[in-house]
Amino acid sequence: MKDVNYKMWTLCMVQDEDRVLMLNRTHDNFKGYIAPGGKLEFPESPIEGAIREVKEETGLIVKNLRFKGIYEYVNEEANDRHIILNYLTNDFSGELLSDFTEGIPEWVKISDLEHLPMQQSIRRRMPFFFQDGTFEIHVVWEDGEKEVHIRET
Repeated sequence: MKDVNYKMWTLCMVQDEDRVLMLNRTHDNFKGYIAPGGKLEFPESPIEGAIREVKEETGLIVKNLRFKGIYEYVNEEANDRHIILNYLTNDFSGELLSDFTEGIPEWVKISDLEHLPMQQSIRRRMPFFFQDGTFEIHVVWEDGEKEVHIRET
């Protein structure tokens, strides 16, 4: 059995009635809208990481996070597994940052999400946040960055 390189991230959708908080990213290779989140810092738990990332990126303090699902990329050639744990909350306090580095925090109507620019990986899981239950999306990558197999449950 080969050693696998595991990398874990969180993403937390913050909901306020018919709106969600999104970051409008205008830098690096990950442009477009995305919910707050980021890489877990060892040894924090996934929920601790999600809470920290929301605070760092938006200024809001979140609690009572609900687990919504797993989105993962597997690159068999590189022995990499990237796991993104997805959460949803409507329990938050604080004020949005006026000085931000990860993207401009914006409240967006849920009905407008489908019209916003965002990467396919974000768009693919967006509907699952607003449905009952949890989701698992498993993406296999080969030859660099080519999706060759996607399983949604």
